[in-house]
Amino acid sequence: MNFVTGKQIPRRTFMKGVGASMALPFLDAMVPAGRVWSKALPEVDPTRVIAIEMVHGAAGCNEWGATQNLWSPAQVGRDFDLAPSALSPLESFRDYLTIISNTDVKMAEAFEPPEIGGDHFRSSAVYLTQSHPKQTRGSDLYAGTSFDQLCAQRFGQETSIPSMQLCIEPVDQSGGCAYGYACAYTDSISWASPSEPLPMIRDPRVAFEMLFGAGGTAEERAARRKTNKSILDWITEEIAFLRKDLGPTDHARLDRYLDNVRELERRIQTIEARNMNGESRELPESPAGVPDSFEEHVKLMFDLQVLAFASDVTRVFSFKTGRDASGRVYPESGTDRPFHGASHHGGREEAILEFFKINKYHTSLLPYLLNNLASVEEADGNLLDNTMIIYGSPMADGNLHNHRRCPLTVLGGAGGHNPGNLHLKAPDGTPMANVMLSLLHDLGVDDLENFGDSSGEFSLSMPVPLSTNN
Repeated sequence: MNFVTGKQIPRRTFMKGVGASMALPFLDAMVPAGRVWSKALPEVDPTRVIAIEMVHGAAGCNEWGATQNLWSPAQVGRDFDLAPSALSPLESFRDYLTIISNTDVKMAEAFEPPEIGGDHFRSSAVYLTQSHPKQTRGSDLYAGTSFDQLCAQRFGQETSIPSMQLCIEPVDQSGGCAYGYACAYTDSISWASPSEPLPMIRDPRVAFEMLFGAGGTAEERAARRKTNKSILDWITEEIAFLRKDLGPTDHARLDRYLDNVRELERRIQTIEARNMNGESRELPESPAGVPDSFEEHVKLMFDLQVLAFASDVTRVFSFKTGRDASGRVYPESGTDRPFHGASHHGGREEAILEFFKINKYHTSLLPYLLNNLASVEEADGNLLDNTMIIYGSPMADGNLHNHRRCPLTVLGGAGGHNPGNLHLKAPDGTPMANVMLSLLHDLGVDDLENFGDSSGEFSLSMPVPLSTNN
């Protein structure tokens, strides 16, 4: 039980310097004197949202892969075995894992003959909107308002940045891509309105500056970087002044937060220096702040999300981890097959298992995020308890480009709305939009009657068996 007897600090306190502005993490000193943490500030622990897209579907959504439980476990309920699944790296977090299998993303299918073959170029636009995109190469785009942006509109306005959109692969193409679709459809998963896709940030430096450099102009921030000083060096006086009102526990919590910010900044600087040393790069066209290593890049983006949540700068992230039809190779996965090529396994068992390695490798990076969220203490629990993470794909079997029985999981405590340690199998023909509608209701967007092609809600709870008379 924690009590505070000193001066109360406002929850949204910023330490500011030239070209720098840093929000504070939650501290005991933010609780009114004499009041218990969990009852003092009901708004202190809002639910945060991370919506992550994996492209190309999953090996376990192929007909043979499903029989091998390469994505969804065989058992429904709580006593499921993750060992054969690409989700097995999440075993230690099964209490925060709910698997929803057998849902469809029909809005990503071709509706008219000219749309046939264009699955890769409309799927990303469907993932969080569950709406069928208008086929166009022009600026007259139309899909739907996305899940993350409905959250941002409802509770993201309380923070300095309503939402952030991150990605790993290039999404800066313009004009038309293929099969009559504008590149904007495959470049973003976030839509502020049906006609407004939001740009995604690939460069960790850009995201870092948005989170911690919003206190000055672009010129000021550029001048600060040229000094080779840490962003923290510009707010030392503010930090020293703040410490006077903090107790020992808050000192430790603030130091840990500042150390994490400094370490993240150091890593970005190291990557930039390495990429500008004149040596050849694996990704020669990428910005200097983008690591050549997929894993290093993903972990940087995860760290940015955790720090942003800890300081309540934003509560909503969308994260696009790949681009449809990507030919990227992931050596750490144990296969040298390019991503898109591996998804076109031709139904051959050996090739399906190669694609499975990529799925499992991608999933293996999630515990890094979950551990870091769990390490951040909040007024009542930790960040993992108060974060809802959606991880899934609008495509099922990448070999067939189909969208039936797509992979979908919910991770994190979601503020008490994710039961965890649960595998739910939806009835055949259930839209994924039903799950997303229920999740939106759980997050407080409870006046929304429909979402995409939803036909009703899909509750994340175990069905109660009907009693029988013996």
